[in-house]
Amino acid sequence: MAYKITDSCVACGSCIDECPVGCISEGDIYVIDADQCVSCGTCAAACPNEAIVGD
Repeated sequence: MAYKITDSCVACGSCIDECPVGCISEGDIYVIDADQCVSCGTCAAACPNEAIVGD
């Protein structure tokens, strides 16, 4: 189960450094590359807005 970032994202950057495989890219709303995501959940745990959910 890959994770995805919802519209609740405020692009704070909390998740980027937590991703062990570097599959999160920056933008107005951050995006997770589902093909590279290893479903570890560290990004979701780091998100202060709970904007990252399982897909």
